[in-house]
Amino acid sequence: MSTHVITGAGSGIGAAVTRRLLERGDETVLLARDAGRARELAELHPGARTLVGDLSNPDRLSWAFAQQAVPERVDSLLHIAGVVELGKVGELTPKAWHFQLNANLVAPAELTRLLLPQLRVAQGHVLFVNSGSGLAAHAEWSAYAASKHGLKALADSLRQEEHAGGVRVTSVYPGRTASPMQAKVHQQEGKEYDPSRWIDPESVATTILMAIDLPRDAEVNDLTVRPGR
Repeated sequence: MSTHVITGAGSGIGAAVTRRLLERGDETVLLARDAGRARELAELHPGARTLVGDLSNPDRLSWAFAQQAVPERVDSLLHIAGVVELGKVGELTPKAWHFQLNANLVAPAELTRLLLPQLRVAQGHVLFVNSGSGLAAHAEWSAYAASKHGLKALADSLRQEEHAGGVRVTSVYPGRTASPMQAKVHQQEGKEYDPSRWIDPESVATTILMAIDLPRDAEVNDLTVRPGR
């Protein structure tokens, strides 16, 4: 039985991945921002364990983990959570920048640092769900794209640092995916949201499972997933 630590398990891609892993009998440890959210995730995914840590406050993750039982072995760390707030460079406040950089970049870096010993023991896998915005930035997406460009740099550096020890690192770059985040993006853009136009979260989940299930003789470094319609 493999153990997977997952962020963003409450909806969209994260929920789809968690369901698939539980269905096949793997152990999942779901990161929740607080005790209330941990109870919600436990109800949504029966059989999953929870770990409390707020990604919006990465400086406190180390303290939070010290108060709880952290898995002794981690076969995969799946960074799926993310936040977005659109706006022009001339209008975005430092609060909006910190909000996205903390949750999308600094927290994944800190969470990875804290769990690297367990990942090294297992020769595990760190997978970052990035975004098309991690490869190209567009108007009004500056802060989000900056956080995702940084996430690519984090993954690339981590891969080179940990490769010799057997830890694999993958970045997945989904295009627009039908999820609550996408509904929020459309609301910010002032557009009507039609989930049928975008990638089903289950399709992205399939690519994630392919990457972490790949035999040890190979490693997926970067995987781009685009809408098929």
